[in-house]
Amino acid sequence: MVSCEKDVVILAIESSCDETAAAVVQNGREVLSNIISSQIAMHTLYGGVVPELASRKHIEKINQVMAEALAKAHMTLNDVDAIAVTYGPGLVGALLVGVAEAKAVAYAAKKPLIGVHHIEGHISANYIENKELKPPFLCLVVSGGHTHLVQVEDYGVYQIIGRTRDDAAGEAFDKVARAIGLGYPGGPKIEQVSREGNADAIAFPRAKVAEHPYDFSFSGVKSAVLNFINGCKMKNIPVNQADVAASFQKAVTDVLVEHAMMAADEFHTDQLAIAGGVASNGVLRAGMEEACKQKGIAFYHPSPALCTDNAAMIGAAAYYEYLAGRRDGWDLNAVPNLKLGER
Repeated sequence: MVSCEKDVVILAIESSCDETAAAVVQNGREVLSNIISSQIAMHTLYGGVVPELASRKHIEKINQVMAEALAKAHMTLNDVDAIAVTYGPGLVGALLVGVAEAKAVAYAAKKPLIGVHHIEGHISANYIENKELKPPFLCLVVSGGHTHLVQVEDYGVYQIIGRTRDDAAGEAFDKVARAIGLGYPGGPKIEQVSREGNADAIAFPRAKVAEHPYDFSFSGVKSAVLNFINGCKMKNIPVNQADVAASFQKAVTDVLVEHAMMAADEFHTDQLAIAGGVASNGVLRAGMEEACKQKGIAFYHPSPALCTDNAAMIGAAAYYEYLAGRRDGWDLNAVPNLKLGER
């Protein structure tokens, strides 16, 4: 990787799902601004993200968010060294809005364009508040669309050692929250209700994938929750919402922590990080921190605001791509199913 003597300032754009975001990041670890326009209130009306509505809202907000990010950083496009944008994975319509904006701005301002993988952004969020963190380390990425165990071998160099076979952890949280009447978004609501429940009240299953010990499967525990609720209704037994939420949350957290610790042992890692929206869950953080403490592993995590989708994490990832010499052309396109490590 090429070192850089002068400060590198990147304007980053993120629009992969339901957050329209822009940020100005210096040297990959200093956030000068991080502006997010959330669509949660709108999508809550429908019980989840409506892709077409998300795309339209991105179009409405993206110029405003980008201008605000530059203003808060006290910069103009002339002060920026490159334009970065999430180009996958995500909702194709939402991604296209961000990619089109980034290409237009980069072309007009005569700045380099850098496409960033969304999951690489989540991993790189750890660099922002943990200045001492450097590869190699193990990272558990847990979000609404992904559950990955990743060996971060170097900046921009990743080996996926485990992934979900069906529902991602965040997706399971959303579906269970809907089933027990909490609504959208599921993760924060389940965590809140769980504080009043007994996590050992119901023995929900912890799935294992034969011959692939680091892979995840959360469709089984989700189905177990639905079956439990239906069984209670058939027997006219009241459902304790808090107990169901707490027991489900513990089942998911136990699996995430167990798999991460197994991988830490095999790969002899002394650094472990978590990332993604579900990484803001307090029970998961506490469980992972305790497990790492017992093994003498340094544990890292972004603050909750940097766990959910944001552009600062994209700017952090783009900095290391910039140093590596990566530049994208005007043919950069949205890739909704982009795999980590693909170019």
